[in-house]
Amino acid sequence: MIRPFGWTEFLFLVQSAGWTLVLTLVASLLGGILAMAVAIARVSSNRILRESSRVYIGIIQGIPVLMVLFLSYYGLAQAGFDLPPVVAASMALSIYASAYLGDIWRGAIQSVHVQQWEASASLALTRAQQYRYVILPQSVKIALPPTVGFLVQLVKNTSIVSIVSVIELTRAGQLVNNVTFEPFKVFITVALIYLAICYPMSRFSRYLEGKTGVYLDS
Repeated sequence: MIRPFGWTEFLFLVQSAGWTLVLTLVASLLGGILAMAVAIARVSSNRILRESSRVYIGIIQGIPVLMVLFLSYYGLAQAGFDLPPVVAASMALSIYASAYLGDIWRGAIQSVHVQQWEASASLALTRAQQYRYVILPQSVKIALPPTVGFLVQLVKNTSIVSIVSVIELTRAGQLVNNVTFEPFKVFITVALIYLAICYPMSRFSRYLEGKTGVYLDS
């Protein structure tokens, strides 16, 4: 039954945007945990750890996030792991986020001046204590603006999970369009909701750049 695009359909889109935010949050948290391990490995004195993390980052950044999603959903299903779509989607986005955040944070760690390492070593701090008390507090300030900027991209990339029938904002727009046949109204509304989410984050990232003196390419 065809019905006009109205308040009920709009609320459905807004509610589905909640899943977009949930996916972003999950991918940020799980991906962030893995990204920290990747970043630490990338600057490790152990060559095997350095090279392994470099290869991992290169592979994940070198393939489309859609391929990561297909491998997580269809690939694992073929291997006997029949994951719910939302779990596979969260896994794929977390892996995707880990490579990019790991590279961002690696750069932030390496940007801390070598004298800071030498000074902390002269205090007989262990490697873990150096990171905890000296290096990470300084690198967080450097990493924050590009991290927020990446999260904007992550919000938009959640749209790909509509392919495996996770009902986030893009998939909700497709469903609403199927019953209203008003694509212009529906997808303009979807675009505006994405804008309402991403624009404040982008502005916040630019604000952080100005406060920290860390500037990104436009």
